[in-house]
Amino acid sequence: MAHLTRRVGLLGGSFNPAHGGHRRITLAAIRALALDEAWWLVSPGNPLKPAAGMAPLAARLASARAMARHAPIRPTAIEARLGTRYTIDTLRALQRRYPHTRFIWLMGADNLAQFHRWRDWRGIARAVPIAVIARPSYNRASIAGPAMAWFRRYDRRPEQARRWTTWRLPALVRLRFRLDPTSATSLRAADPDWAGRFPPDQN
Repeated sequence: MAHLTRRVGLLGGSFNPAHGGHRRITLAAIRALALDEAWWLVSPGNPLKPAAGMAPLAARLASARAMARHAPIRPTAIEARLGTRYTIDTLRALQRRYPHTRFIWLMGADNLAQFHRWRDWRGIARAVPIAVIARPSYNRASIAGPAMAWFRRYDRRPEQARRWTTWRLPALVRLRFRLDPTSATSLRAADPDWAGRFPPDQN
């Protein structure tokens, strides 16, 4: 298939706060998948995460914009504007709004391990290809999880990653990069007041 449309990776998350690990894995995925850009979908609220300790959306979005500076990464709070809470609804809305863009969902192995808990997770897999980024402490759980048992027949080889727009769905590819040990949890523990440094700008 000729490369006639934009190729965009979608990385959803709380970004509480965004950090260098997010940036590095995103840039690696852009290279591995030959993406034009990646969008960070800064979530208004993750249904699978507790609200306690979650910084305001404006601060999380501002931290994402600061971390994505000078890179082909677009942080956005579009889920708040669309009024979507679940990934399946966000994907359907984005595909309607951007009919000339091909999307691939990016997620860490920690999310694959509990992907079967996401609303209509098989519908997500039938809507877009999925690229799973290895995380050593979660790889075993992700491979042994219910979602991967279903995905096994749709698993693609990493050397095919750049051809993802030609894949028949469902399709999943597992990618391995040099990982960054930074975590948002450790950053919050070291600097509980981090959100106060970011102005409330959601434009």
